[in-house]
Amino acid sequence: MKIVYAGSPEYAVAPLKALVEGGRDVVAVITQPDRPTGRKRVLTPTPVKAYALSHGIPVLDYARIRDHVADVAAMGGDIMITCAYGQILSQELLDAFPLGVYNLHASLLPEFRGASPIQSAILAGKEYTGVTVMKTELALDSGGILLVKRIPVQGRTAGELSEELSSLSAAAAAEAVELLESGQSQLLIQDEAKATYCKKIEKSDAEIDFNADGESVARLINAMSPSPAAYCKLNGGAVNLLKASPVDVQGRAGQVLSADKNGIVIACGKGGINVTRLQFAGGRATGAADAVNGRKIKAGDILD
Repeated sequence: MKIVYAGSPEYAVAPLKALVEGGRDVVAVITQPDRPTGRKRVLTPTPVKAYALSHGIPVLDYARIRDHVADVAAMGGDIMITCAYGQILSQELLDAFPLGVYNLHASLLPEFRGASPIQSAILAGKEYTGVTVMKTELALDSGGILLVKRIPVQGRTAGELSEELSSLSAAAAAEAVELLESGQSQLLIQDEAKATYCKKIEKSDAEIDFNADGESVARLINAMSPSPAAYCKLNGGAVNLLKASPVDVQGRAGQVLSADKNGIVIACGKGGINVTRLQFAGGRATGAADAVNGRKIKAGDILD
């Protein structure tokens, strides 16, 4: 089976690596174009492109892949597997693969169709999330399900959960190819009545309101970490809170009730949060102990 793989960020490298190291015939990789990064705006390939080139795999990186269907079809793929590619596929592209196009989506579909499934699972307080291998259709994340893999959320940040789900996607990609090669391609139709959608996360979504309950505030902080990062202010300066858990305390919303090596406890509208990782304006992310030892925050301070 000849595979064309489409993906772009670091998250999508692990599934490609699993296919390559598993001896699968990956005939081409499709990814986003090189983009300027850093202060010097150096053109930089996506992590997926860098991996593909290091393994001698041909790469297509068009700004609009739908304008180059003939090029894609010429790669001779029987199937396309996509993971966080970043472009919408046309019906012509879907039809270019005799065995179909399958997407590795980071949610338990039909929940959280769309652009931010990892953050949305945390925000919603879900106990479990996972990876769904879905046959791609034109409608957003609505295709039939080939297989599902689940993991517990367990208070992880979006960054931590993303690493776990990337590894899970690798296992899912390998298993999906095995199923399709053996002819086991029966799909489970999604229940449209249970479908939910999630939008792209913006910086404005990450502003902390300490008048909310502690559980909601902790979920917001973890969902926005590491980027765009949940933020508030201390003495007029910006502070990013990067990891938190809810705690049962009482106090004025936004007030630091205690600050030591075990965390920075902040009161909320109901209950509170214990922050164990944060970042002050112009500084690096740090643990609670370093922030306290550096006298950057103390009991009695007010965050807003």
